Amino acid sequence: MDGEIVITTEHLVKSYPMGGRHFTALDDVNLSFVTGEFTGLVGPSGSGKTTLLNIVGALDNPSEGRAVVLGQDTRHLSHRGAARLRNEHLGFIFQTFNLLPVYTVYENVEFPLLLLGLKASERRDMVRQALDWVGLGDKVRSRPAQLSGGEAQRVAVARAMVKKPRIVLADEPTANLDAANSHKILRMMVELNRELNSTFIFATHDEKVISYLSRIITLQDGRVVDDALKQPRAA
Repeated sequence: MDGEIVITTEHLVKSYPMGGRHFTALDDVNLSFVTGEFTGLVGPSGSGKTTLLNIVGALDNPSEGRAVVLGQDTRHLSHRGAARLRNEHLGFIFQTFNLLPVYTVYENVEFPLLLLGLKASERRDMVRQALDWVGLGDKVRSRPAQLSGGEAQRVAVARAMVKKPRIVLADEPTANLDAANSHKILRMMVELNRELNSTFIFATHDEKVISYLSRIITLQDGRVVDDALKQPRAA
């Protein structure tokens, strides 16, 4: 793979106590991701996809091994340091939209920028640009309850992308969308990937998502069983 390495996992293990025994969610995972990738962690439920996404997103720590994200070993980050890494460089997209219902579309997208201490004028320009990216510039005053499912997920994408993150982590982002809206969201993310050169990593078993990926990492029972490049579907 060409490009700057932005994430490395080395002998990553994650286990949980379960009924007097331990359940191993990740077992000796060794991977690297570079700038601008459009990659998916693929496998059935329980294969370790979300666990791996949470560890590289500095939301969880491994039991053994390490994850290095943008040069930082996440094991050694304080809670504040991990939050700073997420706030400044990572964008998250979830299958549930996680929009704040009492806030407008504009305020939901602006929220990550408040954590960065930017001036109001900077935030305004960045929010407007992000909403233009997802085609929702006319919905700034709407609230989540007034949006369709596809529109709500587009707001979630705008919120993830507003700070132009270096890494975007998407956990089953099309799970609650119909086929037409899924393809619309995925084409939009492909365009953002090309425009911003952000690294996108999906956790998915959705064939629609898989068709857009240029690299597929297959997990089974917490282990990487295949890691292959492919020709993505034309956006």
